[in-house]
Amino acid sequence: MTSEVLEGRAEGAADEKDYVQSLARGLQVLRAFSQYKPRMTLSEVAQHTGLTRAAARRFLLTLVREGFAETDGKRFALRPKVLELGFAYLSSLPMWEVAQPVMRDVVNALQESCSLSVLDGEDIVYVAREPTARVMTIGLSIGSRLPAYCSSMGRVLLSGLPPAELAAFYDRVRIEKRTPRTVPTMVALKDEVETARRQGWALVDQELELGLRSIAVPIRNRRGEVLAALNVSTHEGRTPLEAMRNRFLPVLLDAAQRISAALPQ
Repeated sequence: MTSEVLEGRAEGAADEKDYVQSLARGLQVLRAFSQYKPRMTLSEVAQHTGLTRAAARRFLLTLVREGFAETDGKRFALRPKVLELGFAYLSSLPMWEVAQPVMRDVVNALQESCSLSVLDGEDIVYVAREPTARVMTIGLSIGSRLPAYCSSMGRVLLSGLPPAELAAFYDRVRIEKRTPRTVPTMVALKDEVETARRQGWALVDQELELGLRSIAVPIRNRRGEVLAALNVSTHEGRTPLEAMRNRFLPVLLDAAQRISAALPQ
């Protein structure tokens, strides 16, 4: 048996040994709650997570005791303390403090919502958002996830990946036709990502949702690496594509440059 095989087995054993299944299951219980299921019974949580009722009960009561959940004796719901978990991540982002006022400037200039996201697996995750009074069909907030392959921020983030990581993404992702306009094939997706890399921005027209258009640009660190993506979304009946390129894009590029320039080295 070669030393490489022995080393690989040792690493695998260490990974298994270090894996805390109870913590993973507790996180699974936390993720079971959503805007569609803000309050659930013990049976509903068990069914949603695949845990036994006894296991689900232990995790839920632990969350209640630690202040992350509450119960009226029948149904359980998350408490605001859960936000501490997400804010610990957000507060560690170097662009967090400088991005928000710049994003407000974008909203004031364009009268459209402005968002900031990072890549997580096959999805983008919203880490900051400045909304307008206008309401889109898709309800988005901090922590919302959308497929990277059919969103403007996703394509900008993918365009900044090293070649090996991008190839791994293409191996994992499965294209789903969200609308008749969604990119139809992997070849077409690769072309769109390459276009985003070459031109430094991405425009997606009704691929995620009919009527929804968005344009995104990258936020880079001092080494030129893409850290996040900044975008503006609008309705196709309100804003023609030409206006997004000619009016929205310069505002976004200026905002991204301001955020990037303010990041610590």
